[in-house]
Amino acid sequence: MTTDKTYTGWGRALQAKGDVTRPDDARHVDASAPAIGNRRSYGDAPLNDGGAATDMTRIDRILDFDRDAGVITVEAGATLGELARILAPQGWLPAVMPGTGFATVGGAIAMDVHGKNHHHAGSFCQHVTQITLMQGQKTRRITPKTGALWRATCGGLGQTGIITQATLQLTPAKGDLMLVTEQRATDWDHHIALLDHTDAPYTVGWIDATATGAALGRGIVETGETCRGLRAKPRPAKKIPLDAPHWALSGPIVKAFNAAYYARVPKSGRTVVRSLQDFFFPLDKIHDWNRLYGKRGFHQFQCVVPLDRAEALREMLKVIARSGLASPLAVLKRMGPGRAGYMSFPMEGYTLAIDFPNRPQARRLIARLEEATVAAGGRLYLAKDALSSGPAIKAMYPDYPKWAKAAAKADPDGQLKTDMIRRLDLRT
Repeated sequence: MTTDKTYTGWGRALQAKGDVTRPDDARHVDASAPAIGNRRSYGDAPLNDGGAATDMTRIDRILDFDRDAGVITVEAGATLGELARILAPQGWLPAVMPGTGFATVGGAIAMDVHGKNHHHAGSFCQHVTQITLMQGQKTRRITPKTGALWRATCGGLGQTGIITQATLQLTPAKGDLMLVTEQRATDWDHHIALLDHTDAPYTVGWIDATATGAALGRGIVETGETCRGLRAKPRPAKKIPLDAPHWALSGPIVKAFNAAYYARVPKSGRTVVRSLQDFFFPLDKIHDWNRLYGKRGFHQFQCVVPLDRAEALREMLKVIARSGLASPLAVLKRMGPGRAGYMSFPMEGYTLAIDFPNRPQARRLIARLEEATVAAGGRLYLAKDALSSGPAIKAMYPDYPKWAKAAAKADPDGQLKTDMIRRLDLRT
């Protein structure tokens, strides 16, 4: 079925209008239009304004599962949250999961997503063993041994063909619960030290982006591992029914919320048992939480800087805290070196992600943060970007020319271009 519709990315600041086809079988996919999933990328990566798009979310079957080896083949529209729900009781999990379970396998490959275990496990595509691509009228199976096409597909923004299925190497899970330890990080140095010195499988830091002075960089560091136990009755998901008013995330409200959120963890720390969903996908239980930013939407800024340039992030936090534009959603993580593709985001270092309401002053602030990222030798995450420029992105990704060459060869007529590709002038 094809529908003429207006749609957005998760940030809702940008939108597109055009024909969207939603097939229920890979045989009915039109490979002449870019593929989209649940549109959990925040900016314009999943948009094709004025053109057609193929919604892959109905193409979501599990095709094969080797329970002994932990190898699964799934269609591109399968979501990571649903795979985790099915697989964890059987002793397996997707090896890498981002912050939302609504991300599709096809989208996870196109962005080479990372998770709370990047420092140990690397990026998503490092655990993919085969991808099936539709290129025009032909179907092609590729593996890491394929070379340039593989590296251009992993993290490649969907520009080398329509991903229809993939084979994943899973990671063992002790059970379908998480044993989580929470510790207060009292300031920036303490926060970095907690991230650096943990050997837990999963680690993430929430950072209070409103804190200043001696408290700058304070937050909560969570470490976790899978476990088995008695499951509590799941709480029903909540839904944000309306766009929030512009003052709902005003500076004083965010500052008060952050102070309360920080205080919820005792000074001595604590260890609790949570569901997998609550640990990996904490915001998924609030459907349409992006409406909290109002009808104008929001932008997320996410960068990574090398290990020896962590001070650059500290200076960014000073600027953010002074701006009064910070939201409660701010995350700091330590990353390892793992990445699979030419345009994959990760590098060994520290990554900071923070949401801002879509206002002129926030866009100006993000431009300053981007400049600081470039100066620190870092890069922006294209799954989050909606504001950067082509020259900046090309400078951040030294393998860009190799990707552009492979994408041009795979899609010579440019049928798979999206709004992001055009905005950043990534393909001529």
